[in-house]
Amino acid sequence: MGLYDRYLLPPLLSAAMSAKPITYQRRKVVPRAEGRVLEIGFGAGHNLPFYDATKVTHLWALEPSHEMRARAAERVAASPLAIEFLDLPSETIPLDGSAVDTVLVTYTLCTIPDVMKALGEMRRVLKPDGRMIFCEHGEAPDAGVKRWQERLTPVWKAVGGGCHLGRPIPRLIRDAGFRVDGLETMYLPGTPRFAGFNYWGMAARA
Repeated sequence: MGLYDRYLLPPLLSAAMSAKPITYQRRKVVPRAEGRVLEIGFGAGHNLPFYDATKVTHLWALEPSHEMRARAAERVAASPLAIEFLDLPSETIPLDGSAVDTVLVTYTLCTIPDVMKALGEMRRVLKPDGRMIFCEHGEAPDAGVKRWQERLTPVWKAVGGGCHLGRPIPRLIRDAGFRVDGLETMYLPGTPRFAGFNYWGMAARA
């Protein structure tokens, strides 16, 4: 890990992930989580304030970055949830099959190197009647915006922790063996269109 990834990227990501439009999206989806929850890409804990503590019995917080876990410490200390950190990448989830009631993934699928393997792991650990809750940015529906996503992604990945601007989120989830329910989409107000097209909804094992 270079100096940029260790010292500059964590505060940049933390600031970006606390932007008002993204926080508003978190308020929509995070309270739906219940039971034994696995959050993929816990980061600095920006989702923590929005969990319904009366519905969540355990939270596995998967976050391989020591620097991001350190930034989450204050939010973790203030949370009433029973939180257990997992420090392996999402391509290797150290949980038994069908151990999780809810998988929550927000603004993370864009950065995972082997996203299909990671989604396969999420499906493996999710109970047959469990739910994945997702909120992600990705491929824009407008051809002009999509072309800008393709042009900018190489540079964006270099400065944004591997973030791909234009991943087709619903298709990836379906290809990994999920059924997508209640899908909603929009360009987030106040964000660049090339990085601001959002998908959110729920998915179940198909």
